[in-house]
Amino acid sequence: MNLEIKGKLALVTGSTQGIGRAIAQALVAEGAQVIVNGRNKKTVDATVQALASTGKAYGIAADLATAAGAQQVIAAAARIGPVDILVNNVGYFEVKPFAEISDRDWIDMFELNVMSGVRLTRALFNGMLQRNWGRVVFIASEQSAKPNPDMLHYAMTKTAQVSIARGLAEATRGTGVTVNSVLAAPTW
Repeated sequence: MNLEIKGKLALVTGSTQGIGRAIAQALVAEGAQVIVNGRNKKTVDATVQALASTGKAYGIAADLATAAGAQQVIAAAARIGPVDILVNNVGYFEVKPFAEISDRDWIDMFELNVMSGVRLTRALFNGMLQRNWGRVVFIASEQSAKPNPDMLHYAMTKTAQVSIARGLAEATRGTGVTVNSVLAAPTW
């Protein structure tokens, strides 16, 4: 497949395993340069090394559950170059009955799953619009449309991602920038 992204710089959050790593591998295979992100430097470095056998990869270890971690990623990415493709993939889920989900659980889930994408997109979106080319993808979930009653805090974050992406897509009208959501189902 030719996605016409050869030489583009992509930032994929939460890309040392699972869906994020598969996305990073696919982007490198298409000729994009990829910035890998995860919390653990050793895991980030190992992923960069694995991707380097097929293309150009960089690594940024930072915790995107905090504003400081997001700023660290934004600053490090800026030293590499302008980001053309942002894949907001980082996140986690938890199975917990509604009555047992604490305020802290709701806030922690929101900080990582939603605010990481908000912070990064806010920092990179205008540059994409100015260059008249960019891709922003939110890896949401089918939970946004059919929430599991034992994962409501997770489902809420995925619904928020879809809403943010849809609103941002409206701001790209007439440009070469796109914003989309992927409503993934459970994966192995």
